[in-house]
Amino acid sequence: MSARCSAQALAVMSALAGEPAAWRHGYDLAAETGLRPGTLYPVLVRLADQQLVAARWSGGEPRRHQYRLTAAGLAVAGIVVPAAAPTGPAAPGARHRPASRRRLAVPRPVSGAGA
Repeated sequence: MSARCSAQALAVMSALAGEPAAWRHGYDLAAETGLRPGTLYPVLVRLADQQLVAARWSGGEPRRHQYRLTAAGLAVAGIVVPAAAPTGPAAPGARHRPASRRRLAVPRPVSGAGA
């Protein structure tokens, strides 16, 4: 893995590093990281391709994929996750707005003919 990785990959690695021996379902990871499935699963696939995450099928019903960091993934997470953590307080008045919250256009009355 390169020294740089996406914020999404950092979030996934951080979540998995919280309990490195535990196998985690994608649903758990999505809930913890706030990532949507269309973002989460490609990140997990890339991390698995880089051999930083191991994947397996669960034994129960319904069968689901489970994920955890490999030894190499745990080593990388120990380097990149702390390095990406904010080092100081946020700027006064600054607020974080999740990217998933979009403003929707509100129809406005049309002035003029027929209104």
